[in-house]
Amino acid sequence: MIYAVIVLVLLAILLVGLYNKLAKQRVVVDEASSDIETFLKQRYDMIPNLVEIVKGYAKHETETFTKVTELRAKAMSAGSLEQKMEIEGELSKAVTKVMAVAENYPELKANANFLDLQTNLKELEDNIQKSRRYYNGAARDFNSMLVVFPNNLLAGIFGFKNVAFFEATEEEKKNVEIKF
Repeated sequence: MIYAVIVLVLLAILLVGLYNKLAKQRVVVDEASSDIETFLKQRYDMIPNLVEIVKGYAKHETETFTKVTELRAKAMSAGSLEQKMEIEGELSKAVTKVMAVAENYPELKANANFLDLQTNLKELEDNIQKSRRYYNGAARDFNSMLVVFPNNLLAGIFGFKNVAFFEATEEEKKNVEIKF
């Protein structure tokens, strides 16, 4: 009888320990996801400023500006981070086109606001990439915890599921980058 109680107590401790490990790792994944969301929000806030500055110099490029604005709105209204990342490739390409338009206007390239915006946008792009790598590392660690024994038996019972990795979109695989 005493051995049965000891075994039950040890199993309970094991269950609580495994659950806590999984829960903590899930928090790390959620934090990483939140970091990406924060940088994307900053990027979405910058895009209208970029469009307005360039639009002032290149009035005939309305199709390009409209596309950027539409993609920004679409990305901002996407429900999940995964959905936003699907749109990001198109948005990056559209922002690149806006930057290419700017290349045709020397007075715009010398504009202090435009130069500041370029610098900030480049920093944001770097931060987004770093955040994606951090998220993928956290997702890898979490997903790895779900497949090892005995976690794999308990993860389903506790409702833990694999999280998706962020992979490069088709546009990003083509090495589309913003050049300043």
